[in-house]
Amino acid sequence: MPIRENVALMQEIKDILIADAVLTLAFTIVYAGRLGGIISLFSNPAGFSAAFIYYLPMAFVAVSLVFILHELMHKFTAEHYGAIAGFRASRNGLLITIVTGAFGFLLGIPGATVIYAHNFTKREMGIVSLAGPLTNFAIFVVFLALYFIAPQQSYIAALFYFVTFVSILLAFFNMIPAYPLDGSKVLAWDKRVYAVSMIVIFALMYVFAGVPLSYIILLIIMAYLISTMYRGIF
Repeated sequence: MPIRENVALMQEIKDILIADAVLTLAFTIVYAGRLGGIISLFSNPAGFSAAFIYYLPMAFVAVSLVFILHELMHKFTAEHYGAIAGFRASRNGLLITIVTGAFGFLLGIPGATVIYAHNFTKREMGIVSLAGPLTNFAIFVVFLALYFIAPQQSYIAALFYFVTFVSILLAFFNMIPAYPLDGSKVLAWDKRVYAVSMIVIFALMYVFAGVPLSYIILLIIMAYLISTMYRGIF
């Protein structure tokens, strides 16, 4: 492997591991604080600490699977179409991720797969963008099945359920049609594909993952706010 390519690969690995660590920490804080974020540490330090230890392994497994595979599928699909692609962390995105997690309403945007050189059609760009959320959907299906066959009320069952929740949550957030999220590119490619994808994801979020409607609405609002600031902060 040429030296330049090796350096680029090492930087990509470093960036995705940093993003994975920050997103894991943010998810752990959100759940340890019961959506109260870091404030719960001061009001109930013992309870927060115990919950932090309980959720940290879950968050690590879930984020490492769901987030990293999501980004890798963007990369591999883009490369399949002849593009040069790689994950890059965003300092501002990392900051937003950890700060929103600390306040209990996580907006996870630690970085993204950047496509450096391509000549995609709308269809190809749509497929590259859809590859990530579809990977999350596949993870959701697999871990939901594992959850139903795992011993109920066990830590392993809770872990499987946590993975399903994170997978469908990330799929939904990325499919919001706000640039630069995946949904904006899928919608530009084919409205029918976008509509079917969102209906399925929304149903899974609401029915199986038990995500409150208020949280879904908050995610949409926050995504659009970030979209309006995107050019200025990234």
